[in-house]
Amino acid sequence: MTPRKICVVVTARPSYSRVKTVLTAIKNHPELELQLVIAGSALLGRYGNAVDFIEKDGFEIAEKVFMVLEGENPTAMAKTTGLGVMELSNVFYKLHPNAVLTIADRFETIATSIAASYQNIPLVHLQGGEVTGNIDEKVRHANTKLADIHLVASEDAKNRVLKMGENPAKVFNTGCPSIDLAKEIQDSPALNFDPIAKYGGVGTDIDWKSGYIVVMQHPVTTEYVSARKDVEETLKAIHELNIPTFWFWPNVDAGSDGTSSGIRSFRETQKPENIHFFKNMEPNDFLRLLRNSQCLIGNSSVGIRECAFLGVPVVNIGTRQNRRHRGCNVSDVVYDKTQIIDAIQERMQNTTIIPENIYGVGDSGEKIAIVLAETELTFHKTIVY
Repeated sequence: MTPRKICVVVTARPSYSRVKTVLTAIKNHPELELQLVIAGSALLGRYGNAVDFIEKDGFEIAEKVFMVLEGENPTAMAKTTGLGVMELSNVFYKLHPNAVLTIADRFETIATSIAASYQNIPLVHLQGGEVTGNIDEKVRHANTKLADIHLVASEDAKNRVLKMGENPAKVFNTGCPSIDLAKEIQDSPALNFDPIAKYGGVGTDIDWKSGYIVVMQHPVTTEYVSARKDVEETLKAIHELNIPTFWFWPNVDAGSDGTSSGIRSFRETQKPENIHFFKNMEPNDFLRLLRNSQCLIGNSSVGIRECAFLGVPVVNIGTRQNRRHRGCNVSDVVYDKTQIIDAIQERMQNTTIIPENIYGVGDSGEKIAIVLAETELTFHKTIVY
């Protein structure tokens, strides 16, 4: 029997951790063949060179697609997506996959969905049915309507996909594959590396061994004009608290230039001695860093997903994760220095936070490979009601 060719498209740094165990499970399944395409900001050095970590992990890359246009504003996002449609259409024509897998809800993922579905290639969507703020909300649900097979991360998400008229036989609650990595860390949680020695970064050589916090704050694409002002509130709060801090640079989105320039300006004028900055880390190292931190601050979905599983306290700022199902580990605040400081202090002192299995139990990669191998692949569908 000829293996099914499954083309997985990774377009950004966070997408790799979302799909790493799926790639491994596809690669190891006797009835599947992995075709891995790396595109977008996952190829760019200023966003952490995710492609280097992917190759280091032993995955063979079938194609690389350079598609990110400069500008970091809504027009650049739209043009990047358009270029992605053109380039990925050629890639799929060349590779002839039996199915294409697109990941979650970043703006450029819609390019993968359009390029596949318009060529009658069955489309598999990972992590549909969730609720958030910004452009991700529209992209996620558009991906769902273009997709033929749905791999959701929770019952809550599954119910939303079904309400959108999708065939119940094609909707599977597999959990989130990033929880597979979190389970590995939970089983062996010790921080077994020196973050600064291994990854370099910029800023003061902070005394992190006595306790530290982590910040990951991205711009909100529908509020991109306030990105610099928003990050400045967080910077002032972290600086005033004077707790050793590992801070990660933002994703490529409308407003990321504002977030980045705000960080650079603050670093140059205030010279904070308690903050060290990184572009990226290997997924397992990043989760290990979070597991041993006192708190995660910002607006990344890792605070909602992996940190809930790991029981890590989180201060979620702003609307980026609006209405996404969250655990007892999360405290929500607005972009206000005083609120952020108060919330961090409360989270660090809170003794009631416990791990929660909201987005799976750590076996998603294997479940997804089985679905991909056994589910009928079709590209024609109608609303079922």
